[in-house]
Amino acid sequence: MENLSSLLMVRQLLERNENGHVIATCRKPAAATGLINMKNKHPERLSILQLDLTSESTIEETSRTVKEKYGVLHLLINASGILSIPDVLHPETTLSKVQKSSLLLSYEVNAIGPILVIKHMWPLLKAGGGHVTDREFAVVANLSARVGSIGDNGLGGWHSYRSSKAALNQLTKTISVEFARRKEPIVCILLHPGTVDTDLSRPFQRNVSPAKLFTKEYSVQKLLSIIDGVKTSDNGKFFAWDGQEIPW
Repeated sequence: MENLSSLLMVRQLLERNENGHVIATCRKPAAATGLINMKNKHPERLSILQLDLTSESTIEETSRTVKEKYGVLHLLINASGILSIPDVLHPETTLSKVQKSSLLLSYEVNAIGPILVIKHMWPLLKAGGGHVTDREFAVVANLSARVGSIGDNGLGGWHSYRSSKAALNQLTKTISVEFARRKEPIVCILLHPGTVDTDLSRPFQRNVSPAKLFTKEYSVQKLLSIIDGVKTSDNGKFFAWDGQEIPW
């Protein structure tokens, strides 16, 4: 199933820069009807490549393809995430419901996969391009979640999801420090999209006020605005959809 927010992110990226090229990845390109329809509208500017976050070999293969066809990346967005799967993965409301399989799957998709993507795409990340003309650094943006903040955790629960996003935060922060020490022209940030009306959040929207439940279009617009305005001093920071920093 396609991530509708990611699909909208691809669309808005294409619309924001008429000369830019977007590379979208998914597990099953042949079944990605939304991306295929978009490809038909932008045949020269959109590429669709196969990538499975749970298979490092597919990440390596995609990085090789990107290098051969395009040579560089100016912006890398890791927008995938997993919260629940019917009969497989459920947010835990109590410690007694924590399962090893749920923890491992959440970590694999929410933390390990995105970091492996950065590892293999790192040599391709170069300054320039993007909606902001002639930017002097590349940008890596990982979609996290406010529930991944340890300092903001006042409710508990959701052990697998919370801890996997906290792991993503720590791994991204660590990478940002390494890039800075190496004087790499790369800025890494983490983004919280808010509570968005998607299949991922729908089973958990009961206690969310209408004012805090965002459309996919609004959330993507806000996140891309943050990416557009990012500065070198933002390297390693964690931002909410409204641009406010979130505590670790």
